[in-house]
Amino acid sequence: MAEENLQVEVTADDRLWAALSWLPISPLFPVVAVLVLLMEDKKARPYIRRNAVLALATGAILIPISIFTLGLGALGYLVFFWWAYQAYQGQEIEVPFVSDWVATKY
Repeated sequence: MAEENLQVEVTADDRLWAALSWLPISPLFPVVAVLVLLMEDKKARPYIRRNAVLALATGAILIPISIFTLGLGALGYLVFFWWAYQAYQGQEIEVPFVSDWVATKY
């Protein structure tokens, strides 16, 4: 039922900010997601907040994987473009393991 509410309430502005949260803009990747969580009007929107937290959590998990695999894990950031596209389309993004954890927290 919560997913239905998210689908009904998602505006074009919500989709844009959610997609921007996912875009891996080199070392500035977390900046947009953090800004979204600091802006009162944006963090009050569940779709934007969920995508920003999900993007931050997924990025934080990929950092040690990238270090451990000597940079090969950084290729995982390419999927962030797909997730940004899905967020812009208003779809629910499912990142294995991480989505379940974020759903219980936010």
